[in-house]
Parts: sequence; structure tokens; C-alpha cells
Amino acid sequence: MPEFDHFRPQTTADGSFTFFSQEFNESFHSHFGAKQESYFKFVEPTQLAQAALKPVVRLLDICYGLGYNTAAALQTIWAVNPNCDVELIGLELNPTVPQAAIANHLFDQWNYEYTPILTQLAFEQQVKTERLQAKLLIGDARVSIQEVNKSGFSADAIFLDPFSPPQCPHLWTVEFLQQVSVCLRKQGRLATYSCAASVRTALILAGLKIGSTPPVGRRSPGTVAAYSPSTECFRDLPLPHLCLEEQEHLLTRAAIPYRDPQLNDPPDVIIMRRQQEQQACLLEPTSRWRKRWLLKNKTADSIEVNSDLV
Repeated sequence: MPEFDHFRPQTTADGSFTFFSQEFNESFHSHFGAKQESYFKFVEPTQLAQAALKPVVRLLDICYGLGYNTAAALQTIWAVNPNCDVELIGLELNPTVPQAAIANHLFDQWNYEYTPILTQLAFEQQVKTERLQAKLLIGDARVSIQEVNKSGFSADAIFLDPFSPPQCPHLWTVEFLQQVSVCLRKQGRLATYSCAASVRTALILAGLKIGSTPPVGRRSPGTVAAYSPSTECFRDLPLPHLCLEEQEHLLTRAAIPYRDPQLNDPPDVIIMRRQQEQQACLLEPTSRWRKRWLLKNKTADSIEVNSDLV
């Protein structure tokens, strides 16, 4: 497997494996647990177990990577409804990544029953069975997402899983997320691991409502987004509220979003554009917000400890 040598499995805290990307200088998953991240950051917030009660579920997996989010989704859907038809589109820059996951037998740790499907998708970029139609679009997701839109694909769940905004700003811009939001059904949900204020602002500017998802292995929450609830869908449970600290974060300079007007700028240009906008804005410095809430949280912790001693 010489072509996969630079993708070496790294163990995460839940026993599952991930890779480290030399290109983006980041791991593909949290070291707290790659497998649990797929379920708790993506599958649960998009309410796929409830969606599986329908005859057809459509998924859009942005930055397919090792295939973990799709794997968790298929397992969840078919555990609830083995007859559910799934339509899946995955966007991935580098086909070697999912192929390396298969070549290194990473799904053996999951006791996973759908590895043949993931194998075919990784190496052939398409799968068609009685209950699955799936394809993997290889290339810049900014181009691929426009192809998805033109096809009229409308997803019940969208997994937004690029590398972090500082490393991969072009997949967190207002313009890209506007394209993504077009692919989301009015009753669908989008989930991402990121709670960055810039990302949340971009999702709001893309026309979505946002909520906070529980932390998984670390203190930082994730984000879930949807259109305004409709009374027509049983999945329209209220989005989890942002706490006051998170709400105020959206009023700081950190909330200035990344922008890529023509969806073709290089990352350094996108980063520089945001920095210039931050310098020119009148929003509160993020450092001031951080210090204020650090003090508030310390005070709250102290009060809680003292009350426990009474």
C-alpha cells in the first residue's frame, strides 16, 4: 500500500482510529474519539433515527474523509428501518483518504457490517443497491456543491465536516454555506462540530436558525442549523438554545465571517479579507468577551463549590 503510506492510523480515546492531514496540518477527527464524534456531533443532531421512519432519506456528507459520518448514518438508519431507501452524496477533495481508511481496515474496530458498501464507494465513487444510491464527488467542494444544487438534490441531513476555519476557510464562507443551505430540505437539519462565531454567523446569513449541540469529549459544543420550524414535520423539535455566553460571542469581532464572493479565492486571500474587515469593524474585541466570561465562569464555579460545602 505505498500510495497510502502517508496516512498512518492514529488511535483516539474511544479506540477508533483517525489520520493526520499533512496538507491541512490537522487530524481528521478529535483525539477524544473519532467514532463517537460521528454519532454525537453529526448523526444525533440531525435526528436521523427519526428521519429513518420515512421511506426515503437523503444525506449530503461534506468532506467525506474516512467515511465515518456516512458509516454512522447508514448504521443508524437501517437499524431503525431496514427498508429505508438512502440517497447519499459525499463531497471529498482527496479520494486517497477514504481508500486509505479501507486499506488500513479501520472499520474492523467498529464491528461494522456495511464495509463492502464503503469500499465500493471509496474506490469506484458510486454504489447502487436495492436500498442505496450513493456517489462520491471528487474535487473542490465549492465546485461540487454547485453541481449538487443544479441536480435539485434536497437533503434531510447535511454533515458539514471540513478542517477548522483557520486551516480551511474556503469551506466556511458565507457564499459556500449559502450554496449548502440550498441543498437542505425545509424540514432538514445541518450539523457541524464547529462552534466558531464566524461559522455560526455565516449559517445565519445563509438563512438558517442555529442551536448548540452538547460537547463530546471536550468543552466546546457543536452547532446544528435548520430553517424555521414547520408544523408539517414530526422532526421539527425546537433547536437547542445558545447560552448567553454563546449569544454574546456572536457580537464580537470573532463573528465576522469568512467571505469568498466568487467561490474561487485561495485560503490566504479569504483570511486576509476577514482580518481587514475585523480591523475596520466596531464590534467588541473577542479577547474582552473571553476575559469577561472567564471571570463569570470562575465566580460561578466558586459559588457552586461553596454551596456544596454548606
